[in-house]
Amino acid sequence: MKLKSLLLGFFAAGVTTLLSTAAIAQAPIVIKFSHVVATDTPKGKAAERFKELAEKGTKGRVKVEIYPNSTLYKDKEELEALQLGAVQMLAPSLAKFGPLGVKEFEVFDLPYIFPGKDVLYRVTEGPIGKSLLGKLDSKGIVGLSFWDNGFKVMSSNKPMHLPTDLKGQKLRIQSSKVLDAQMRALGANPQVLAFSEVYQALQTGVVDGTENPPSNLYTQKMFEVQKHVTLTQHGYLGYAVIVNKKFWDGLPADIRAELENAMKQATKYANAIAQQENDNALEAVKKSGKSTVYTLTDAEKAEWRKALLPVQKEMEARIGKDLIGSVNKEAAALGYK
Repeated sequence: MKLKSLLLGFFAAGVTTLLSTAAIAQAPIVIKFSHVVATDTPKGKAAERFKELAEKGTKGRVKVEIYPNSTLYKDKEELEALQLGAVQMLAPSLAKFGPLGVKEFEVFDLPYIFPGKDVLYRVTEGPIGKSLLGKLDSKGIVGLSFWDNGFKVMSSNKPMHLPTDLKGQKLRIQSSKVLDAQMRALGANPQVLAFSEVYQALQTGVVDGTENPPSNLYTQKMFEVQKHVTLTQHGYLGYAVIVNKKFWDGLPADIRAELENAMKQATKYANAIAQQENDNALEAVKKSGKSTVYTLTDAEKAEWRKALLPVQKEMEARIGKDLIGSVNKEAAALGYK
């Protein structure tokens, strides 16, 4: 009797162990994907598309948890969190990689470096972009892709027709030496602030204005506390989708292949919708009546370019003269002067 009870006990324990092992084996791989913008922005929508494609492609073996609007980590926290493995995936703006020690990424911050989206895509989808993403490996990061978010406009509580109109104004920037130099070239006082803090800073007058693609200006409601918007299109804002290297390298090969495919499709989607999302946002800002939107004349554009182009020369020692030259060559190859 005792032997029978003992055998039944062993059998029950074995079944429990097998069930526990099976449950662990079936548990999905979780990818925490954190970002700082709203869900209804180009980046927010692309992240949701990646989630959909990744979970479908892996047949539920991967679960993507998305944390938008700085709900998990703010600007200054997210890269450290990724390196520590507290979050697996991010899509930070390209300006974030300079402070991380990869200064070459600051080429994207240079004013008027991309005269058109055709030049941008030749860079991000070509050898230059591949080389830049590869520089992240030494930081424990794998660069997966570039996502577009368009060209920036200036906003302020004062009209801005000429660069001199910004003289003395406090303008919010990301933490970037290039953006700091850009604002100083305009005679403005750059102020580094986390993205999540910008609306309140504009509302309370801590800063006078800022720069953003229209999609961010609209979805973060900055237009409600800015009287004027000028379509300068002086700079570019994009993102690099990145993942913790240890996590990525540790994935089963078939899972990694499915995620790479999902990212490829999500990137096509992100870059396809970016311009339309910004156009729609700009129309919404105009219709709100809360911000006056100003389009520069050709003569005024020339003044902005004259004021800001010297920043490219100024930043050669930091970013790399050859890299800046390579991007400008891509522009020249497409007929831009």
